[in-house]
Amino acid sequence: MTAVQNVEAVPEVDEKIKKVSIIISKGSLEEVYPGLIMANGARAEGIEANLFFTFFGLDAIHKDRHDHIKVATVGNPGLHIPTWAGGLPGVSALMTKYMEHQIEELDFPGIPEFVEMISDTGAGLYACLASVDLFGIERDELIDQVDDVITVGEFYDMAGGGQIIFT
Repeated sequence: MTAVQNVEAVPEVDEKIKKVSIIISKGSLEEVYPGLIMANGARAEGIEANLFFTFFGLDAIHKDRHDHIKVATVGNPGLHIPTWAGGLPGVSALMTKYMEHQIEELDFPGIPEFVEMISDTGAGLYACLASVDLFGIERDELIDQVDDVITVGEFYDMAGGGQIIFT
């Protein structure tokens, strides 16, 4: 004897993302750009977007550092070079120049301009209070586009009902 269950059809639900919160935690070129690209793409699609910069990701919104972000070459498997070679003098600078050239060829803005463009679209930019305190950063050291310095709990409240992306 076999049992047959009567299963009702499940109505289709609109699963489109309405809000995304992106955490940028690393301060290298290949780690900052993906978060910025995701935020820019979200805003272009009409999706609410918030960026939360924590730990070394704060460099992307630090007035003195955001224009000097480098490619991490030591232990970066995406470069397909031995770890020891990535640590040689000049390798990081060379790879950074190469990536900046490639980014320019694709007509992507530099990090400072990209962050400003994303802010101008209405995306929220937030610095992590714990990281700001950890590194002894003052509010006036951060770029003007930063909306606020907030706690992790405040970030979670803001992210509620949306998707969180950790880069």
